[in-house]
Amino acid sequence: MQSPRVWTAIGTGLIGLLVLPSCGQAVEPTVTEAAPLDVFVEPPPPAVLPALPDAVIATRETILDAVEARSLRRLGRFAESQDAFLSNLGNDDHYTHWYLMRATGFDVLRKLDDLFDQPYGVRMVGTETWFVWPDVATLDREPLVLETLSFSDRARLTELIGEEGIEAMERGEPYPGIRTAIAENGGWRYFLHENGMKEGEDD
Repeated sequence: MQSPRVWTAIGTGLIGLLVLPSCGQAVEPTVTEAAPLDVFVEPPPPAVLPALPDAVIATRETILDAVEARSLRRLGRFAESQDAFLSNLGNDDHYTHWYLMRATGFDVLRKLDDLFDQPYGVRMVGTETWFVWPDVATLDREPLVLETLSFSDRARLTELIGEEGIEAMERGEPYPGIRTAIAENGGWRYFLHENGMKEGEDD
């Protein structure tokens, strides 16, 4: 059996081992692996778009009714009823223009149907809010900077207007693809498939 003095010596030795690092010997810091950078970097939140007003929804439904009926003439009559509606950059009336376009293989009704399946964007024109399909057609306010776009927007632009169209927008030219717009009061403003914009469309 160990004497009390022996146990005291053993205890003193153990205490010395425990306090030794704090008496001069550096303690290696614990190294933890850094978290991936994308844990800390979050993408900016998407812009909150105003909901479609009832008047815009009603106009869209009127257009889609003509599309569903496959009636270019009905669509033309509705376009003629709209103030300052633009369908082409010439002087053709809307039905004649669309009829000629259909003869070249451009399916006006299907294109409209496809447009309204796209997300919409919003732009101010004077004191009016216009709802524009597709949303990327609202990017033509100034020369396009591709680096400011999300990957999905860049992919959609490429699909809709091709590399040549993107290069044109980078030069500051307006969106060259098919687009349509309805004002907040329900007025159908344009359905275009050519370069150029409605006079006064810019702020």
